[in-house]
Amino acid sequence: MKTESLIIATATVATLVVTHIYAFLYTPPSTEKIVKTVFIPQGASFNLIARELEKEDVITDAGKFSLLAQFKDAITRIKAGEYEFTTSMPPTEVLEMMLSGQVKDYTITVPEGYSIEEVAMVLDNADIVKMSEFIVKAKDKVFAASLGIDGNTVEGYLFPDTYKLTKGMTPEEIIKRMVQRFNKVFSEVISTKSYGLNMSKRQIVTLASIIEKETGDRSESHIISAVFHNRIKKQMRLESDPTVIYGIKNFDGNLTKKHLLTHTPYNTYKVYGLPPGPIANPGRASLEAAVAPSPDPYLFFVSRNDGTHYFSRSLKEHNKAVRVYQKGFKRNQNQEIVKKN
Repeated sequence: MKTESLIIATATVATLVVTHIYAFLYTPPSTEKIVKTVFIPQGASFNLIARELEKEDVITDAGKFSLLAQFKDAITRIKAGEYEFTTSMPPTEVLEMMLSGQVKDYTITVPEGYSIEEVAMVLDNADIVKMSEFIVKAKDKVFAASLGIDGNTVEGYLFPDTYKLTKGMTPEEIIKRMVQRFNKVFSEVISTKSYGLNMSKRQIVTLASIIEKETGDRSESHIISAVFHNRIKKQMRLESDPTVIYGIKNFDGNLTKKHLLTHTPYNTYKVYGLPPGPIANPGRASLEAAVAPSPDPYLFFVSRNDGTHYFSRSLKEHNKAVRVYQKGFKRNQNQEIVKKN
């Protein structure tokens, strides 16, 4: 009788334990679907992760959750990142989500013509990665070389596009993704355009970056490209304001005559040919324009102050256009100031 009672008691305890475990595994903390955002850092211990999940009411028992992870051999296989759990998820689903790395995506758009610093600011503002860390890695010559880039930085190769990124990604991961996108687009551009120009990849990207910064109206990009190609052929300086600006440290937005007269490697009013490298990250249209300039013979252009330009064949014609559009624009501005006062 004693043996029989012991067996019944043992079976009862076992049943209760199994029932308790089953209830934990498949019962969510709440029937109410409340979203809980939890960030899991790279290298965090599982015990720390479990305690954080319990604190956020994603699970009810950190200890039992750790036992579940051990049983599934999941302790070292959790993917880092930001997760969106709900309080209506059972522990088994929570664990599976972390094992498969179902992290929260952020849609980040990098505009055309942004510099390394501006791209870094976009990512920092979205809380994806720290601006300073991104800039350091983007300007790491050894890292740039590892990506097949001929230059001291990745400037010009961070392709402007819309990306799905996650918190916890490293600067290396983000930069690699952007450079891979650049390489794909660049290959497409070269394969579809009549590429008969004697230019290296770096020269094409550098010219494309200047076209990107000079173009306000996309319909003009191939004409602007023609102007620069024509000036290079005639051994004329490019005289592009955006290149000068790129070479100025802490530029305050006001380009002066002193800036134009100051010699820097990027001042194309002083140096001949292309600057030593890209001044921004160009998009597809500018890359296409760089390798396929229009057949126009223009050598100069001046802003019409509406996003478009007036193109000229000679310096005489250009100077006349400058008087019409630039001096006329300043006169109109002064008149507006007088009216306001």
